[in-house]
Amino acid sequence: MKIVGRGLITIKTRAEGELRYVRNVRDVLALLKEGAAGKIVMVDDAGVTMLGPVLSKLAGVVCLSGGLGSHLAIVSREFSIPALMGTRLETDKQLHGKRVIIEPRDGDSGVLMIDE
Repeated sequence: MKIVGRGLITIKTRAEGELRYVRNVRDVLALLKEGAAGKIVMVDDAGVTMLGPVLSKLAGVVCLSGGLGSHLAIVSREFSIPALMGTRLETDKQLHGKRVIIEPRDGDSGVLMIDE
């Protein structure tokens, strides 16, 4: 397993699934159609509300902004879904469609890993 990102984790729970990069409502609708269960989504904005229809079905969330007090972090925590917030990616590889793992580390930190 290779670490491809680091951030703050909302709950100390490991999540594994296929990563989908969600940029807009069309991407959310596509997830609804194909099935969001077991997916991990990556979003740019910690204030994103468009995930509402699929959030409870997701295995995890990776957000490239925000912190543990962000709206997305709070709602994810309420659903007991691990979210990696303020994630700094350490790769330029395309992650969309890849199998990834969100794993808690010490304190509030967590990592995003990919099997290579």
